[in-house]
Amino acid sequence: MEANPYPSLPAGVPPFDAPRPAFIRHALSAGWSDFRAAPGFGLLTGIASVIAGWGLIGLTMWAGHTFWLILAVFGFPLVAPLCALGTYEVSRRIGMGQPAGIGVILAQLREERGRQLPWLSMLMVVALLFWFFLGHMIFALFLGLKPMVNVTTSFDVFLTVDGLMMIALGTVVGGIFAFIFFSMCVFGLPLLLAREVDYMTAILASWGHVQAHMVPMLSWAAVIVVLLFLAMLPGLLGLVIVLPWLGHASWHIYAQMAAGAR
Repeated sequence: MEANPYPSLPAGVPPFDAPRPAFIRHALSAGWSDFRAAPGFGLLTGIASVIAGWGLIGLTMWAGHTFWLILAVFGFPLVAPLCALGTYEVSRRIGMGQPAGIGVILAQLREERGRQLPWLSMLMVVALLFWFFLGHMIFALFLGLKPMVNVTTSFDVFLTVDGLMMIALGTVVGGIFAFIFFSMCVFGLPLLLAREVDYMTAILASWGHVQAHMVPMLSWAAVIVVLLFLAMLPGLLGLVIVLPWLGHASWHIYAQMAAGAR
């Protein structure tokens, strides 16, 4: 049997418990406490996300194809856990009584290059690109022949029959994408960070636990989507707080259910 190259981490998938009553409220409360205790890395993550979002908005408006912004808004929840990955490590270290400064977290994330996280991260990025591809195909299918290049000046086109059908199909396809990747990553990402396990095993363990507790886990997914959407309304500025808060809370969702979580 191959030796564990990271002996400080436990190996294998831990037993998962069922979601406890009020598990979402407890996770949000614990996540907020972690954010207040060590805000540095979380604020860095949130500010970087806002700047990246502003850059995307500027680029698409300059190119005159602001429809891509709609795809980006609906696609962001696919990679939001990846953006907040460092906050998982912050919460893990706080729980263990270890330092959780920005430098320590960045150094730990660099160490992850030799483990399994990059594989799942790459899968999430590929999924986002595929979502852009599918979204553009759906747009072309229904509205490709319409005289519209800028949704901010041609919003009425979405109220046509073709526009409404496009929105309906796009919502279904986007929802399927979001569900699949939520199921794969909600436990998969923190599991890869906290234990020595391969990324396919982590994905399957996460998927299985979500399927076994569909209603409560979909409730958590709904909280994520609503909070991220509200955070993006004020010029994306809400992401500075909401993104790291949800990152910390996501770790505590995992920690509440993973026996012996570290």
